[in-house]
Amino acid sequence: MNFDWAYGPPTDRKDAIKLIRTAYEHGVTFFDTAEAYGPFTNEEFVGDAVGPLRDQVVIATKFGHNIDPETRQSRGENSRPDHIKQVAEASLRRLKTDRIDLFYQHRVDPAVPIEYVAGAVKDLITEGKVRCSGLSEAGGATIRRAHAVAADYGRPERVFDLDA
Repeated sequence: MNFDWAYGPPTDRKDAIKLIRTAYEHGVTFFDTAEAYGPFTNEEFVGDAVGPLRDQVVIATKFGHNIDPETRQSRGENSRPDHIKQVAEASLRRLKTDRIDLFYQHRVDPAVPIEYVAGAVKDLITEGKVRCSGLSEAGGATIRRAHAVAADYGRPERVFDLDA
């Protein structure tokens, strides 16, 4: 998140990539980003940096914002299933990978039942585009409702389990 958004001036692309690779050389193998960071550019930095290391790292990214692709301005939350699938495809391209290890909702969207969110990510897991799903800033009841949907595809050990 810090490379070009939120905390201070933007980091040069080459420096960001160098930092990520240096972190890997020092044992960091979990890289967490989001479509909202930049927006979009932090996923590109991670994709550029870990491309050659893809099978040695875990990549997590988040969805749930409604970001205008032209202006890059946030228009609130959007966790409608069709939007989640569009975001997944765009994130896969930016991350330069065929799979996202952990794909999770950045903020609970009060306009979309969590069961629909979990169902959309479940579809992505079934398609092999996502390995694990998760939620950020969700309460226990919401997590249980999502898990009831997500775990109903035959491999519950792969849902909400970072060790899978």
